[in-house]
Amino acid sequence: MTLQISRYTSPNFSGHLLYMHTFFQELKQGSLTLGLALSDEALNLLLKYQDALVLWNKAYNLTAIRDPKEMLVKHLLDSLSILKDLPQGRLLDIGTGGGMPGMIIALCQPERECVLLDSNGKKIRFLKQFIADLKLKNVIAVQTRVENEDSIHDLGKFDVITSRAFASLTDFVAASKPYMHEQSIIASMKGLVPEDEIAAIKQEFSCEIIALQVPRLDEQRHLLLLKHI
Repeated sequence: MTLQISRYTSPNFSGHLLYMHTFFQELKQGSLTLGLALSDEALNLLLKYQDALVLWNKAYNLTAIRDPKEMLVKHLLDSLSILKDLPQGRLLDIGTGGGMPGMIIALCQPERECVLLDSNGKKIRFLKQFIADLKLKNVIAVQTRVENEDSIHDLGKFDVITSRAFASLTDFVAASKPYMHEQSIIASMKGLVPEDEIAAIKQEFSCEIIALQVPRLDEQRHLLLLKHI
């Protein structure tokens, strides 16, 4: 499947045409609003990823969001909103789906090793193809169930485990435990703060709650950082 990039052209001072993605300025401004100083290279990689997602979504239904402008906010900027507060280290994204937030983290932080895990074959095929097309070295996509014992053994331990797919924080914690070492941090993306779910795990985990503000998104967003007590 061939990636098709939506672009517009503008003349530079020497009279040559510069190629810029339709959403480049919106993504750059949104990332600056989030306090991120992303390079033009990183911004262009993110937009290539979105273009690939739009293309594959037509055939494989990778995400319920179809409109590219909505994707920019609800996928790219939403995932980027956690970047400043994300702990360092080897990262596992459980239930990555089409690659959110794991692929977006990997594209912005090429020095970080990222593993994107999902049981859905179509979504993992998309991610593997994108990784191959862009020759990305710091990220792999793995099709498996999170509780698969062979995968737990083969993938090893992670410093950071993230997800925005789990409805229940307690389920996410249970799924993460086999992949954790003593200093691992669970980074859970949430809308509203799940007070009852936090209370259910407070004997085992401390929880730092970080309020996020996603540009052009009028919904609550929070990042929960869980550490073993």
